[in-house]
Amino acid sequence: MRSMLSRTVSTALLLTATALAPTLAAAQTPLGVFAPQTATMDLNTAWFTTVVEEKFNVDLNFETTGYDSSAAAEKRQILLASGDYPEVFMLINWVDQFSQAELIRYSQQGLIIPLNDLIDQHAPNIKAAFEKEPALLKLATAPDGNIYGLPQWNDCFHCSYSAKYWINTEWLEKLGLKMPTTTAELKEVLLAFKNNDPNGNGRADEIPLSANTVDTLIPYLMNSFVYDPRANSYPMMLALNGSTVQFQAVQDGWRDGLAYLADLYKEGLIDPGAFTQNREAFQALGNNAEAVIIGSATAQHPGLFVTIGQDDGRDRDYDPVPPLTGPEGISYTSFNLASMPGAAFVITNKANEEQQIAAIKIVDYMFTMEGHASAEYGKEGEQWLRPVEGDIALDPNYPPLYNHLPPDPNAPPKNMAWNAMGQYFSDKEWRGGQVQPTEIYEPSGYERRLFEATLLYEGKYPEDQLFPYWNTWTDPTTADELAQLQTNLHNYVTQSNAEFVTGQRDINDDAAWAAYLADIESLGLARYLEIYQAAYDATAN
Repeated sequence: MRSMLSRTVSTALLLTATALAPTLAAAQTPLGVFAPQTATMDLNTAWFTTVVEEKFNVDLNFETTGYDSSAAAEKRQILLASGDYPEVFMLINWVDQFSQAELIRYSQQGLIIPLNDLIDQHAPNIKAAFEKEPALLKLATAPDGNIYGLPQWNDCFHCSYSAKYWINTEWLEKLGLKMPTTTAELKEVLLAFKNNDPNGNGRADEIPLSANTVDTLIPYLMNSFVYDPRANSYPMMLALNGSTVQFQAVQDGWRDGLAYLADLYKEGLIDPGAFTQNREAFQALGNNAEAVIIGSATAQHPGLFVTIGQDDGRDRDYDPVPPLTGPEGISYTSFNLASMPGAAFVITNKANEEQQIAAIKIVDYMFTMEGHASAEYGKEGEQWLRPVEGDIALDPNYPPLYNHLPPDPNAPPKNMAWNAMGQYFSDKEWRGGQVQPTEIYEPSGYERRLFEATLLYEGKYPEDQLFPYWNTWTDPTTADELAQLQTNLHNYVTQSNAEFVTGQRDINDDAAWAAYLADIESLGLARYLEIYQAAYDATAN
């Protein structure tokens, strides 16, 4: 009888457990997420996805796009327009994200919700980050005081000063030349590179100075004549004159800078392809198999024009040139906030309260050290390590925080992390606390090489002229107009400046310069400045 009773109890427990199984499974909160992934990733099955699902009792369902910016933006906008969009968008700022104007517009439409209360009640790590880095809170806060989305905060030191200039110091040494400090000295160095066969192959195949359409030629050198805030992905040509917003490409100093560049080009010192070639063609020059032919180049880092770690060591020969002093004593550098305005994370009106709380808790976890490292790199012990005695941090102002282990290039990629999608709070402590070797010319010490190079540029921008576009929220009703004005003005300046430098237009001809200024006015410069002036006046404080 005891045996029969035991079997009866066991059967009842089994039936109870079976009946509860669907209930337990249903208790997992479903959460749809639109996000980008690479061809070697599967966000739905990635290791970090399983960590998040278990930790927060959620069932994540990713709808994905690629890392191609235009395609990603198009897919996101089509999805939003269709009305059939998920509860969460979790993006990467340099792929595609919500602009400030989109945040305002979609919030007014009720499509995305403010995050203030969710952060206050359920996100202690985000709140701590706001206290630690007030600039992040300012970047995230719309003029009405609401936080409609979270930007990815990236305190990338070398990214903030991306208009750098690299010169072949082996050539300098071979020719008995010193590092140039002025625009006049640079011309003499470039002439020597052109005429004195520094690569020693007996042919006049040297390219004294090169660039490409992304790592543009003008900003670094223009900063010896007038402040030019542009740098690769930051096309803004605005600066402050007191409290007045002005367009730098029409200032007198801009013409002086173009005249200097035109003189270099006329002397054959600038690569004719500098204004037309892409990054692939640019790097092909640096990797030229027959001989080293690039004497100097404008680029955020040398890896953009020469492959790092080559057997012949040519990539070790390029060192940064500090800002040059122009004839009027000007010696500026471009500066841009490395964090982009807008939002990579938003919660839509499709999310119920339970989903909203789950979503903000997931992002809050990525504001912790462990959550960040796991989201960006993968599993502790396999993709990253905690520091040990003897480890040296990138920035001496911070203690070692983590050691990222680079993947084996000969092994197939592992589907572990969310990669750049996990970079929500890369502050100075995070960026500076990464463990780095001290040998800067080894590939493993490349980040330190860029850090030390940037020290030559740090703080050399004119603070009183810096236009903080990242904190300048424009009226969303002007977004389309503003985008068109900016595109037209920047495209025209880019094309015209190239024509002035290459001699297609004569920079020394007053009539040609007057026509250039008139064309810029006809493209709506006054209206462009009016929109940004109003935005700056409204958000300056």
